[in-house]
Amino acid sequence: MSKTTERGAVAVEFALLAPVLVMLLLGITEFGRAYNAQVTLSSAAREGVRVMAINNNAAAARTAVKAAASGLQPALTDASISLNPTNCTAGTQMTLKITYSLSTMTGIAGPFAMEGRGVMLCGG
Repeated sequence: MSKTTERGAVAVEFALLAPVLVMLLLGITEFGRAYNAQVTLSSAAREGVRVMAINNNAAAARTAVKAAASGLQPALTDASISLNPTNCTAGTQMTLKITYSLSTMTGIAGPFAMEGRGVMLCGG
């Protein structure tokens, strides 16, 4: 086999495998972004429910959630943060839920609905 034929074969093999490798790389990047967003949502929900359980102040809890999740783009809104029950009396269980829609960088899939949830006893 001549060197020209071998080079042509290498070029054809690369042309066949390059799209698969690029898709694999993009998939790893998207998964990493989604995992990071989920960890951020979970820790922000935990921080917000902690503030609510201690202070019984929904506005302060929402502010704490937004501050803890400040790295998310687009940013969280008050509408994406829900508290149940709305008033935190001692001994009751408070649940804070964050809903978020993560758009993808590539646009191939998504957007993905994500959720962060924090639960804590009030007054404690």
